[in-house]
Amino acid sequence: MKVIVTGSSKGIGKAIALKFLQCGHDVTGIDVLPATIDHSHYRHFTADITGALPKIQDVEVLVNNAGVQDSGRDIEVNLLGTVAVTEKYAFQPNIKSVVFVASASASTGSEFPQYVASKGGVVSYMKNVALRLAPLGATSNSISPGGVFTSLNDPVTQNAEMWSEIMEETPLKKWATPEEIAEWVYFVAVVNKSMTAQDIVIDNGESSRANFVWPSPSDK
Repeated sequence: MKVIVTGSSKGIGKAIALKFLQCGHDVTGIDVLPATIDHSHYRHFTADITGALPKIQDVEVLVNNAGVQDSGRDIEVNLLGTVAVTEKYAFQPNIKSVVFVASASASTGSEFPQYVASKGGVVSYMKNVALRLAPLGATSNSISPGGVFTSLNDPVTQNAEMWSEIMEETPLKKWATPEEIAEWVYFVAVVNKSMTAQDIVIDNGESSRANFVWPSPSDK
């Protein structure tokens, strides 16, 4: 299949692009950074998703991954840029699926204000796209990761005290790798045929943390 992955030069986006390439698909990456993938079935456009977008035809899978965090441009890039990419590439005759990489914070509200707003908007927009793609027999869903080991998260993963606090709030006591998120994206985009308009939270249980406070039997 012909696949577009935005934000494909590093982190989750690169892992997603590599997953599709490993499974025999043709991948086009779009990123503000130069290409970091050298593969015969990969081509790359260096572009900002909020600006002029390249002409790409016969798209079958679109993965909206490009984004920023606490940048001053979160809504512009994460939401408006994602809308622009989707409107340009998703509604083509051969489209089969669109996957949005959102964030667990879209559900919990627990992060930078504009980032949370942008990702919440992405999840709502994903559902709108699902309704419009359904007559074409195509799906639209989002993946909402919690903690993932990327360079963006170095400020906390490289700080022992902060990492300990995070693990106290994470029932499975781990974070995901970019490769694990890529597996989820591939499943939702390719294996899945019947799920649409859904957001899947992958956060090792962090958003389910209750912290219920009650006296123990010995305190009564």
